[in-house]
Amino acid sequence: MPTGSRRETAPSPAEARRVRVVPGGPILIEGPVEVTLEDGTVVRSDRFVVALCACRRSGRYPLCDTSHRERVR
Repeated sequence: MPTGSRRETAPSPAEARRVRVVPGGPILIEGPVEVTLEDGTVVRSDRFVVALCACRRSGRYPLCDTSHRERVR
């Protein structure tokens, strides 16, 4: 393993997070969570349930701000 790299390991059952996909809505994850974006930016939320945007319309992406509820004309 290269120097300075971090090995990703699967969480133990006690550490596993529950994830719920809401049809037409966000992805709900039991928090706290850290989300690493494509550009390496890390977004952290300490809330007990975190809503991640699945439609990419959120002004607070990757967190959901319910922008998906607006009608598209």
